[in-house]
Amino acid sequence: MELPVMPPVRPMLAKSASAIPSGMQYEAKWDGFRAVVFRDGDAIEIASRTTKPLTRYFPEVARALLTQLPGRCVVDGEIVVVRDGRLDFDALLERIHPAASRVARLAELTPASFIAFDLLALGDESLMERPQSARREALTSALRDVSAPVHLTPATDDIEVARAWFEEFEGAGLDGVVAKPPGLPYRPGERVMTKVKHERTADCVLAGLRLHKSGPVVGSLLLGLHDSDGRLQHVGVCASFPMRRRKELMEELEPLRMADVHGHPWERWTDPDAQAGGRLPGGPSRWTGTKDLSWIPLRPERVCEVAYDHLQGDRFRHTTQFRRWRPDRDPADCTYAQLEETARYDLADVLGP
Repeated sequence: MELPVMPPVRPMLAKSASAIPSGMQYEAKWDGFRAVVFRDGDAIEIASRTTKPLTRYFPEVARALLTQLPGRCVVDGEIVVVRDGRLDFDALLERIHPAASRVARLAELTPASFIAFDLLALGDESLMERPQSARREALTSALRDVSAPVHLTPATDDIEVARAWFEEFEGAGLDGVVAKPPGLPYRPGERVMTKVKHERTADCVLAGLRLHKSGPVVGSLLLGLHDSDGRLQHVGVCASFPMRRRKELMEELEPLRMADVHGHPWERWTDPDAQAGGRLPGGPSRWTGTKDLSWIPLRPERVCEVAYDHLQGDRFRHTTQFRRWRPDRDPADCTYAQLEETARYDLADVLGP
């Protein structure tokens, strides 16, 4: 492989903002695996955000890219899995499997797609120093004839259209909106774009904690919500605290600490059957490997308000942000029913014909 832009390349990143900025090029924010594709004739390499190889895990995507991309190019994009007209990140995670036979089977059962949104090189020319607007024009021209499972992400310079996308596309499982300055060159690994994501709040039961890797201070708080049968399900974690606050929390929560898991709603967390029936903390999986997932059970008597972006299935898709304690809330009232339901939006309408 001999291209004007050679691997490894860390993709250009975005910093968070609370509102969509004006005067930008706007694109949908996809919820998948960031991927930079290098094609040189019959050779193709798909690299992750951290430059690790992804090609072997997505053979059907590699075949489609070899068929549809220009003969020599470098394209930045996202690998996603679509189910029932929505993005399915859990199904995407399952695609990373060590067994070749399982990889082949999953490629048939849950085929992935590639969403292209930037062009770093074409033919013998690097486009990385060209402005964003010029790269988008070149990308649109180069990929004008692609078809599923290869797609060109929609883009607009109309902020009102971007605001509509922000509200509507969430129903198809998208994360929000990305804003790119039209004159921006491609800056690998730098946070020079802007991302705007949804934020909502929920009252959750604090049911446990994990220790920080640095020592005996709080690493993360384990959160629960009651399902329709009254069972406390593990829905996510809070983990972003300054070190001083981690120490304070350890002392503050000590009175709630249980001697062992007996009598706790999650006492069966080591039981594989229990893991299959609900979201419990600490369950072993191939994703966690040898990572320490031990946790300290707390009496589920305290409620905290957290900020989250959206649900994936029955849990928070990303780590939540702690907002405040809610001593006025009864833990029994912390249920899924409080969560906002997003109106469905078919992903086919996002990608167009």
